[in-house]
Amino acid sequence: MLVEGCKHEIEITVPVEEIDRETERVVTGIREKARLPGFRPGKAPASLIRTRFSSQVREDVIENLVPKFFRKKVDEDSLEVVGKPTVKEIAFEPGQPLVFKAEFEVAPVIELGEYRGVSVNYHDPEVKDEDVAARLESIREQKAEYVNVEPRPAQDGDYAMVSLDSLAGAAEAIHQDEMMLHVGDPETMPAFTEALRGMSPDEEKEFDISYPEDYGQDKLAGKTVRFRMKLKTIRLKELPELNDEFAQDLGDYSNVEELRDAVSKAIFRERQFEAQQAAKKQLVDKLVEAHEFPVPEAYVDRQIEMRMEGQLRELAESGIDPRELKIDWGKLKEAQRDKAVHDVKASLLVEKIALREGIDTTRDELDREIQRIAKQEHEPVAAMRKKLEKNGAVGRIAHHIRSEKTLSFLFENARKEA
Repeated sequence: MLVEGCKHEIEITVPVEEIDRETERVVTGIREKARLPGFRPGKAPASLIRTRFSSQVREDVIENLVPKFFRKKVDEDSLEVVGKPTVKEIAFEPGQPLVFKAEFEVAPVIELGEYRGVSVNYHDPEVKDEDVAARLESIREQKAEYVNVEPRPAQDGDYAMVSLDSLAGAAEAIHQDEMMLHVGDPETMPAFTEALRGMSPDEEKEFDISYPEDYGQDKLAGKTVRFRMKLKTIRLKELPELNDEFAQDLGDYSNVEELRDAVSKAIFRERQFEAQQAAKKQLVDKLVEAHEFPVPEAYVDRQIEMRMEGQLRELAESGIDPRELKIDWGKLKEAQRDKAVHDVKASLLVEKIALREGIDTTRDELDREIQRIAKQEHEPVAAMRKKLEKNGAVGRIAHHIRSEKTLSFLFENARKEA
């Protein structure tokens, strides 16, 4: 019986003859193991076992029959059960059938509407000459060399290699044996620049720095710290010249023009990917909005758990112990519910479309992805495959590939509007 949304409730009756057969099996099992005074194992009368272990016999019979007949009933009714059922109102008296009720959720029945030709905002990106020039400049910056200059007073534009020690004001002592500061750069705190201007190599200086309240490091935010700084060397940054030799050093390019063309294509691919991802998200949002169907709470709860686990990992990776934060997990969970419901609906719709269109993950696609992961983790492919199979990740990888292929199918069949 459908209760609400995806919730079902059924009443199941187990016939007396099934109870008798199961009782005999349970009694026999206990009899073989039970040690009773005056009897060898397996030789005690069944009637004595029934009397002495009546509670255990009852519990074992219920424990064995309830899931068996629940599964039989949902299979007969072709119900796709989601999560673990709640069993209640168990009626079990000697000589009478076993009757119980079960509440559970089922996967929703989704009636697919139109999913081809959905309108979406998209146009191929444009790459201008100045975009290419900026990327090439960034590459030159990455290939820059820092060369020492003859001892002289530091000035704006210099890169100063210093050692730094805190003298007072810091909760934990700060020591940096080698730290490079760009004198006069907006990213360099003004107090450092002021202290460095005019300093010569091997010179030391003491000065105070007042950190703002919103400083990125909590241990320094809002504090005034006194430092001793020694200037070790002064360096200048030299950028490589943008010529054919530079292009050849970067890869299989004959000249700068080939490099510019490759950079232009790379920028285009990056922007195209971002634009298509945005369009795919828009497509999914429209499909979710156009399809109204209930989703099992078990799916929603799992989605919320996954999101919260991800947030906890991010906190831990940034050095924050979540246990030290005063987080109302109940409110946080509730705040994520709408997004979780949306994501579950999106996933179910994409799966339904994949099934309708016969979209699946091929063996070659799965192998390539495992090879990519193995290369990224610097592990042998065979060892990585074994690890992924052991923790159940292979199925998730295949699911992700199938979902991405389905999203690409939807995008290819969408009506693009600028």
